Amino acid sequence: MKFAIFGNTYQASKSVYAAHLFELLAHRGAEISVCRSFHRFLTSDMNLHLPEVELFDGRDFTADMVISIGGDGTFLKAASRVGDKGIPILGINTGRLGFLADISPDEMDITFDEIYHHIYNVETRSVLQLQCDNPHLQREPFALNEIAILKHDSSSMITIHTAINGAPLTTYQADGLVIATPTGSTAYSLSVGGPIIVPHSNSVVITPVAPHSLNVRPIVICDDWEITLSVESRSHNFLVAVDGRSESCREHTQLHIRKAPYSIRVVKRPGHIFFDTLRQKMMWGADIR
Repeated sequence: MKFAIFGNTYQASKSVYAAHLFELLAHRGAEISVCRSFHRFLTSDMNLHLPEVELFDGRDFTADMVISIGGDGTFLKAASRVGDKGIPILGINTGRLGFLADISPDEMDITFDEIYHHIYNVETRSVLQLQCDNPHLQREPFALNEIAILKHDSSSMITIHTAINGAPLTTYQADGLVIATPTGSTAYSLSVGGPIIVPHSNSVVITPVAPHSLNVRPIVICDDWEITLSVESRSHNFLVAVDGRSESCREHTQLHIRKAPYSIRVVKRPGHIFFDTLRQKMMWGADIR
């Protein structure tokens, strides 16, 4: 098998896991290609001795499977590079929570045994696409987790005129608005009061950030509907964050958000159950009394 590897270039203490990963793959005779910036971090900054590998930049790679070693942020970066290639992504968690990257380092040996025996599942996750006239945002307009519209350069709220399939929904007076996929429902959206949505529900959740009105609550819509946003701000600008990649926009810039024409494929170990992850990672439903 051929693997393309992305990794976290900030956590020096986690580099030992990367070294073990390369040893596992080399032992199995795998063909390995590595993101150049990650390879530079491991060899130059961490002085690791790695086997001979192929290096790549950006999206210029092919593989049977992509490996992301880091946290969920690293997984999101890997997903943005995979894009519409259709290559399944395995997430090895050396971060904190690890909701997307949910394979622990001590599970690597058994996980690759399962992969080489074709004993694993692949889940399909929907992606959001942003369309607007901002060229910086259009370079990477796809989000696996969420697209967030946020206030910028001012403590004042922003006004977000929102329509669904061309029909007015409401005008939000808030610090921002989070449009999340089911995958992203357990991320930023959840932290501002949005619901947890199971991964295959074919839906999108719209969650306001600190809304001025108590009558405004999160709303779940079909993922094949189009969301149109127009923003007013006292500072005449606002932020748009696409899976954390943020850019400043001028007010009245019209944003169109819809389901992307491709999905991201996520590798899961056999027997993986979403609700187990909720309980284990988030202590969901736990009663410590």
